[in-house]
Amino acid sequence: MTARHPDPADPLPWLREICLSLPEVTENQSHGSPSWFVRRMFVSYAGHHHGHPHLAFWCAAAPGVQAELVAEDPARFFRPAYVGHRGWLGVVLDGTGDAAADRDEITEITEIVTDAWRCVAPARPAGRLDS
Repeated sequence: MTARHPDPADPLPWLREICLSLPEVTENQSHGSPSWFVRRMFVSYAGHHHGHPHLAFWCAAAPGVQAELVAEDPARFFRPAYVGHRGWLGVVLDGTGDAAADRDEITEITEIVTDAWRCVAPARPAGRLDS
């Protein structure tokens, strides 16, 4: 899946494209934010609300991933309010405006979103992604 080049001022359309490209995903509002579900929520767009100053999203993460990424790059990753205690990861989406860096960001975001999807997807849809 290749998302279009993101607009750093409005990353929601390409985050939506990445999420909806995964099997059996639906989009609904949750706590006033666009959120994506595969039976359960796996990504929620945080925008500039929920006390965070950046455009960001929150996502499910495998055990230990949140701590590892926040320690590695605290300007890019954070422990989100409300769900951080459950291991969810916060990801800053403020783009750099540099085309090469933005392409790398799309790849990284796609991997993070796919991993979040795998954390909550039932076996049947997960098998479809793997095949």
